[in-house]
Amino acid sequence: MKQPRPAFDCKICGQCCQGSGGIVATLAEQQKIADYLEMDLLEFQKIHVQRKGDKFFIRNNDHGWCIFFESGKGCAVHPVKPRTCRAWPFFRGNLMDESSFEMAKDFCPGIDPDADFQEFVRQGMKYLQEQGLGRELEDDAGNALRTSDID
Repeated sequence: MKQPRPAFDCKICGQCCQGSGGIVATLAEQQKIADYLEMDLLEFQKIHVQRKGDKFFIRNNDHGWCIFFESGKGCAVHPVKPRTCRAWPFFRGNLMDESSFEMAKDFCPGIDPDADFQEFVRQGMKYLQEQGLGRELEDDAGNALRTSDID
């Protein structure tokens, strides 16, 4: 049986690294990034993190890009980037709502423009499972990765 084309192939364009919503980073993820940058966690948080309610977000630069995105290079903390970043574009909304998926296709050049929604969901759920992303997460994790109610 012929394998379907990948629904997503990252182009390292950084489109997913831009926006005012921000990237949720759990305390454990912050610690990994701080260690990677050889920084103390508190110093890392002062410079790179902002708190909104009960969640911590990686800051954006003045142009709305994640502070770790480097044009032409990609993510400066790629080996330890948060799960939210590793999961893109297989977010809860894109896996549950076909119109969100269609908007993501318009936004992200890495999503196959001919990808079928059901195949995207199938590949996305498989990817999230293989990578240990999604399902039930810590309380300080982002909702974009909560997939326990998606079949």
